[in-house]
Amino acid sequence: MTTPASPQHVGTALVTGATSGLGAEFARQLASAGHDLVLVARDRARLESVAESLRAAFGVDVEVLGADLTNPEQRATVEERLAANEHPVSYLVNNAGYGLAQEFESNSVDDEERMLEILATVPLRLSHAALGGMLVRGSGTILTVASIAGGAPLGMYAAAKTWPLSFSRWANAQYRHRGVTFSAVAPGFVRTEFHARLGIERSAMAPKWMWLNADFVVRTALRDAARGRGLSVPSIRYKLVWALMKVAQPLILLAVARSSRATSAKTGR
Repeated sequence: MTTPASPQHVGTALVTGATSGLGAEFARQLASAGHDLVLVARDRARLESVAESLRAAFGVDVEVLGADLTNPEQRATVEERLAANEHPVSYLVNNAGYGLAQEFESNSVDDEERMLEILATVPLRLSHAALGGMLVRGSGTILTVASIAGGAPLGMYAAAKTWPLSFSRWANAQYRHRGVTFSAVAPGFVRTEFHARLGIERSAMAPKWMWLNADFVVRTALRDAARGRGLSVPSIRYKLVWALMKVAQPLILLAVARSSRATSAKTGR
C-alpha cells in the first residue's frame, strides 16, 4: 500500500458532529483540501476510526476530542482548543445537531431545551471561542449548518435553526472586513443518517427529487464560504424553495393550523 503524499497545509479545521453525515463529509473535503483536522463528537471510538481513515487517505494530522457539547465541562475542552494559539483553528464547522421525532407537546421540556442548546447555544459559544484568535490573526472562517426549515414557521427544530441563519449573516457583515467570514448553510433534505435516527423513512418525508447528496451540499457550502457569502442554499431547487418561503409564510402557518385542527378532530383532542 502506498502512503499518500502530504497535501499543502492550509490551516486547521475543527468539525463538530464529525462521525457521520454532513460532519464526516466536511471533514473529508477539508482534509482533501489540505486542512489538518480536529474532530469532535460524543462517540470517541467512532471518531478514532474516522480520524484514522482520513490520515491514511489524505496524509493530514487529525486530533480527536470526544465531547458531549451539551455538557459544560466537556464543551469547555472544545472551547479551549478553539482559543488555543498553538496550531490555531482557522476554520470552524458547527455541524453537531439532532431533531426530535415527536411533536412539541409530546416531548419533555428538558429534551426540547437540550435540542435548542445544541442547535443554537453551542454554535454561539464555539463561534465566540474561535473568533478572538481569528481576529488577532486577521483571518478565519466560521461555517454553521442551519436548515432550509429555518426560513419557515415549522416547529421547534425550524425555530432553532433560524438562529444560525440570522447570526451568521449579521456576523459576516460585522467581521468580514477584519478577515473573518461567517456563513450558514441551509440545505433541504440530505441523504444522511439524520432521519433514520428519528425512525422516519425518507419516502415518508419528501419525494426523491427533493433529496440532496451530502458531498454536493458540503462542496457548495465550502465554495460559498470561500466566496465570503453569509448564506449558502445548495441547489437551484432549494434556492427557489427559499424564495417562495419568504412570501408564503402566512400560507404555511394556515396549512399548519388546518393540519393541526384536522388531527385534533380525528383524535378527539
